[in-house]
Amino acid sequence: MKIYYYLIAFVFILTGCNETKEQPEENTTSQEISEVKQFQTPVFTLAEANKLIELPLHCVTTEYPNKLGQTIGADTDLQPPRLLHPTFYGCFDWHSAVHGYWSMVTLVKEFPEIDKADEVLQILEQNITKEKIELEVVYFQQKLNTSYERTYGWAWLLKLSEALHTWDHPIAKQLETNLEPLTQLIANRYIEFLPKLVYPIRVGEHTNTAFGLTFAYDYAKTTEHTELLSAIEQRANDFYAQDIECPLQWEPSGYDFLSPCLEEIDIMRRILPEQEFTAWIESFLPSMLAPTFALAPGKVNDRTDGKLVHLDGLNFSRAWVLYGLANQYPAFGHLKNVANEHVAYSYPNLVGDSYEGGHWLGSFAIYTLTQLEN
Repeated sequence: MKIYYYLIAFVFILTGCNETKEQPEENTTSQEISEVKQFQTPVFTLAEANKLIELPLHCVTTEYPNKLGQTIGADTDLQPPRLLHPTFYGCFDWHSAVHGYWSMVTLVKEFPEIDKADEVLQILEQNITKEKIELEVVYFQQKLNTSYERTYGWAWLLKLSEALHTWDHPIAKQLETNLEPLTQLIANRYIEFLPKLVYPIRVGEHTNTAFGLTFAYDYAKTTEHTELLSAIEQRANDFYAQDIECPLQWEPSGYDFLSPCLEEIDIMRRILPEQEFTAWIESFLPSMLAPTFALAPGKVNDRTDGKLVHLDGLNFSRAWVLYGLANQYPAFGHLKNVANEHVAYSYPNLVGDSYEGGHWLGSFAIYTLTQLEN
């Protein structure tokens, strides 16, 4: 009996100790919240648009240097970029040319009064023609090119088509129609490929599956492409619904321009209802729920190195994911400051950057800015 009373007393002592330990943690949390450094929210103004438009204008018709990334089947495949890709031959590589066009469309759509609108419209009308897009389609239809630009370039092509679809301008409908054969080819490639992909690709570069699904999802939802939408929703659930405890502390890798953890969040917030998404993210990355959540921007030591400058792209892509999540769900509003910090690190180095970053980073910055209030 005496032992019984000792045990009860021990339990009470233990409980009291636990209660006294919890209180300082709450005080520490409050103090930490007040000490979080605040970063200014960027602004997307006409002045910024006039600076940003210089980046795609400088590269979309600049043929060299160029990284074709092609598989050679015969001597006849060795042709200049402008012949292989009569529309998307600039900006160093095919996918960067595509999002260079997306950048121009987006900036003129958002700011019709932009200084170089006429120059942009001229390039669009000259290069997104029925005849030139037909030749782009021919390239993709060649036997050796069935996986060409899968899925990063595919995603940006659909994002460009989406931008044209939502653009209220006299030339937009014709440009969208001209692009349509390539758009549908890419949509069909997704529908064919996704059921075959057994495991998602979880890297921080071009082949990241979550990123490719996210942009394709936006296109499918905007244009009401139900078959593509269904395929994406199914595979995203298959790939990610059971994921837990994403190791964000392992990021970034040295050449990342996408965050494997955050890109997964970006697609799942789109396809899951609010209650399901909340439960999912509590298991996937619970630290993001804390008002003191912190994530240091990727550091770039040499912006003339085409791989090392990827980390500026990571900062922008992280920011657009964080803005998008915070805008959709107010409980994550504290993430906007983390996004602001990432933009503050990389944006000042953007305009006037070397060609190694300038040929593509402008698109990442522009997309980030479009997510500020979406």
